[in-house]
Amino acid sequence: MSLFLLLILIALVLGIIGFAAHGLFYLLIIGVVVLLADLAYGAVRFRNGGRRRRIAR
Repeated sequence: MSLFLLLILIALVLGIIGFAAHGLFYLLIIGVVVLLADLAYGAVRFRNGGRRRRIAR
């Protein structure tokens, strides 16, 4: 969960810097790519509803 939130924070910071700075539009693009990758990671991770596999004994 902390990795998911950290990647969203990084995407936000890169997006804001890329939008605010005149010559750093590529940071906005990188921020969007990181955000999309993070959303895909979150979808895969949380698809099972947080259930863990049980080990058969």
